[in-house]
Amino acid sequence: MILRTPLRLAGGLTLALLAHQALALPSDASKPIHISADKLNLDDKAGTAVYTGNVDMTQGTMLLKANRVDIQRGNNGNVSRVTAIGQGERAYLEQKPNPQDSKVQGWGDKVIYHADTRRVELIGNAKLIQSPDTFNGAYVEYFLDRRQVNARGGKPSSSDSSDQRVEMTLNPQNSQSQ
Repeated sequence: MILRTPLRLAGGLTLALLAHQALALPSDASKPIHISADKLNLDDKAGTAVYTGNVDMTQGTMLLKANRVDIQRGNNGNVSRVTAIGQGERAYLEQKPNPQDSKVQGWGDKVIYHADTRRVELIGNAKLIQSPDTFNGAYVEYFLDRRQVNARGGKPSSSDSSDQRVEMTLNPQNSQSQ
């Protein structure tokens, strides 16, 4: 029984490290990872970890803030999905994809990262800033590798019964006159 506790702790740390490596873009993969939260519930057998209360995750330029973060591993042991949920305020994700790029920022009542497809879903009061452009809607989907954005309107998360429409601000690229 004495050996079991360190093994569980090591398993939990491994799960946490894998989660952050999956969420980070390649430029951040080798950076140290830091997770802080008020509480952690780990089920190593089920392959899940649930962080609650003022969750902050960082790795290099990646930052994730939420009230709750759920991490799931697939059968292969790798992280399959990270779900961040805001409470009172939206969950927040940011990362600088390349040294020369501006950071990409996303907000949503729920933020889901799908590791296998490197896709982020911003659900409920969603907003994505991919400088210099801004996308707002009930749902915004962002493909990290392709830098592709899909957005749609729908019912907002509040009790307001009106439909939320997609709003975009597309700014012209700075280019020199020819």
